[in-house]
Amino acid sequence: MKILNRVIDYIDDKEIKITLYINKMHILNYLEIIDFDDKKITIKYNKGLIIIKGNNLMISKLLNDEALITGFIKTVEIGENNEWKNLS
Repeated sequence: MKILNRVIDYIDDKEIKITLYINKMHILNYLEIIDFDDKKITIKYNKGLIIIKGNNLMISKLLNDEALITGFIKTVEIGENNEWKNLS
């Protein structure tokens, strides 16, 4: 049963996943894009908000739960339960 539970957890994973690249950011399992322009993008996930700040920001790929942000990313802030973490 442990193996079956691991497979189910893997397939039905809803945790936010963020991967940073040079001038790109991949986000998986977000809930909603709240606001965006070329300098700031705000994204809601199951525990809070993600705020991406930079220049020439663009949402290059957009699916139901997956987004690719491109541009010059200066800062990434993650808010979880009213606590903020800065990834930059």
